[in-house]
Amino acid sequence: MAAENVVATYYYPTAAPGAMEVCGAEFGRGAGDKCFDDDGRPKRSGTVWTASAHIITAVIGSGVLSLGWATAQLGWVAGPAVMLLFSLVTYYTSALLADCYRSGDPTTGKRNYTYMDAVNANLSGVKVQICGFLQYANIVGVAIGYTIAASISMLAIRRANCFHQKGHGNPCAISSTPYMIIFGVAEIFFSQIPDFDQISWLSILAAVMSFTYSTIGLGLGIVQVIANKGVQGSLTGISIGAVTPMDKVWRSLQAFGDIAFAYSYSLILIEIQDTIRAPPPSESTVMKRATVVSVAVTTLFYMLCGCMGYAAFGDGAPGNLLTGFGFYEPFWLLDVANAAIVVHLVGAYQVYCQPLFAFVEKWAARRWPGSAFVAGEVEVPLLPRYKVNPFRATWRTAFVAATTAVSMLLPFFNDVVGFLGALGFWPLTVYFPVEMYVVQKKVPRWSTRWVCLQMLNLGCLVISVAAAAGSIAGIASDLKEIFKIFGSLCLVGSAPLDFCGRRRLSPRKKLPVVFRLVSA
Repeated sequence: MAAENVVATYYYPTAAPGAMEVCGAEFGRGAGDKCFDDDGRPKRSGTVWTASAHIITAVIGSGVLSLGWATAQLGWVAGPAVMLLFSLVTYYTSALLADCYRSGDPTTGKRNYTYMDAVNANLSGVKVQICGFLQYANIVGVAIGYTIAASISMLAIRRANCFHQKGHGNPCAISSTPYMIIFGVAEIFFSQIPDFDQISWLSILAAVMSFTYSTIGLGLGIVQVIANKGVQGSLTGISIGAVTPMDKVWRSLQAFGDIAFAYSYSLILIEIQDTIRAPPPSESTVMKRATVVSVAVTTLFYMLCGCMGYAAFGDGAPGNLLTGFGFYEPFWLLDVANAAIVVHLVGAYQVYCQPLFAFVEKWAARRWPGSAFVAGEVEVPLLPRYKVNPFRATWRTAFVAATTAVSMLLPFFNDVVGFLGALGFWPLTVYFPVEMYVVQKKVPRWSTRWVCLQMLNLGCLVISVAAAAGSIAGIASDLKEIFKIFGSLCLVGSAPLDFCGRRRLSPRKKLPVVFRLVSA
């Protein structure tokens, strides 16, 4: 008779076996609601704190280390003002975007699982393709930028130990390439985590690491200010004379891009919101609370780290705050900070890349639904309880390998960060959230609210274009330096020449295929 009261038994591919056993929905008891949400997917378990951890992991990233440099370009007045402005814009547009997670009713409406789904539900047409291209191109760029940043921090640890052992007069010339490879190998391993729901622990760990290195950088900045017996810097930033007037303009614009990058996380906001458990309260309400918490925390850290970095180093503030202390004692403290950065970037890389991973895998599943390579799972010989999807393992490994290879060709950090910020800030953080909000809420054209939203749109577009121009100018300058470095290529093995200034190449000899780049 008990069996007659069972209405249905639901199974979901990603649900754990133990969960499947208890998901029989008995008549009148609603037991199925304990296992599945209104869309038939397993119960989401995210809270305001896990969402905040995801956001902080994504936001307080490597960008915080460049804020001292950005403040140095803008000065004591414009630097903090621009950071505060970007924090307010980010919070406001994130609140608009959070309302787009469900179409129609904010509690029972159709869910939009990704940023592209939200754009498709509200705008459709060619804008969906543009949004997808910008979102995923920005994710690729972030992956490259984070690989560069992680290698810089690992290289900093190695050089700090070298200076400690051999003295500060030793050049300690070490290539960053092996460290990019190490980071890439680690990301290949962690990229096999299937989806967002299963990386909450990694996000929490990464968020703790971000507070660790930000606090150390802040503390070292305070010590440096005390050692300098005063605060460095000026009201208007780096002065004309130290740089040319044109360089001042370009560097100021690049600083805008750096700050924009430091606040950018809208491209993964919908994906984070999709991890939040079902109402009440509504997902948008929880996401807005998480946004308040995370933006307030990050702005506080940004103000402290950016301003303290400028106060400590003045116009000479480095692009990476933790590389500006000269690797003097206590060198181990800088090692701890840089190690925390690396751990944080491992998690941040995964938080940013999960939407792209999911997009490609869903597309492949639709394209080849019956393929065992795409949909099947293979047991790992040494870990019989662990199964791997062949397509996921292949595609994600290839992606990490490709971004690592590109990172080796772009070993400059600040300009890449600025360009990424400029590229993604206006369309993904401002334009699409504003346009979707206007459509969803049916805001009348030429009403006061509509005009204000369009003014915000236009103003942020101007800032993004200017910041992109400044970053491109910086990249062009860096490429000139790269060409000079390639003039110092050293040959591997017993070649008759290296370009390091010791011998000249005989015109009858050909260059071997393998080279080693010596970077100072």
